[in-house]
Amino acid sequence: MPARSIVAIVGPNGSGKSTLLRLIGGLLTPDAGEIRIDGRPVEGADARIGFCFQEPRLLPWRDVLDNVAFPLELAGVPRPERVARARESIALVGLGGFERARPHQLSGGMRQRAAVARALVRGPSVLLLDEPFSALDALTRERLDLELQRLWQETGTTIVLVTHDIAEATFVADKVVVLSPRPGHVVAEVPVDVPRPRDISMSTAAAFSEVAEAVRAHLAATDDADAPPRAVA
Repeated sequence: MPARSIVAIVGPNGSGKSTLLRLIGGLLTPDAGEIRIDGRPVEGADARIGFCFQEPRLLPWRDVLDNVAFPLELAGVPRPERVARARESIALVGLGGFERARPHQLSGGMRQRAAVARALVRGPSVLLLDEPFSALDALTRERLDLELQRLWQETGTTIVLVTHDIAEATFVADKVVVLSPRPGHVVAEVPVDVPRPRDISMSTAAAFSEVAEAVRAHLAATDDADAPPRAVA
């Protein structure tokens, strides 16, 4: 996996996008082959990997600070250190001042920021995002896509993002990986050769449109290959 890159994965429902993330994250064991990060295999839960799911999955009885610090607590990190590191992670995602808020007191976008802070608190080499912004309104989603780019620039963490949104994939990623219908396999890797930093005003630029059209063409080709043969009159 290339260092310091953002990779987006797109594909039809059931193509195995989320399963692929769980394999990378060590939550599932591959039937064959292996997954390596920095030359070392992933074998079960791995501190080098942060995982953010579609739902924030925050513990409702804990405030933001204790939710973000929870992975460090499980790892046996002393409270003073985990509080300090959690505060840094919370500030990184722009939630400073909300450390004592409970999940029900936060907007959807803020809850997702807290989930990202929790995934980053151990300083992972790889951050896995499984459609984390899909349930948010369009404006909040655009804002968080920009934040994702900023986080990537500040942390140097490789990010792997699963999304159904082709525009989002082309805007945030350095490369878009296209999966086929089930049984899923990689049918294309489309590079996004647009310099960073990127701004939302650039999202309609010709370079992004060309990448999006290439991704759509690969997806359409997989749909055609999967369709039943048509009768000939």
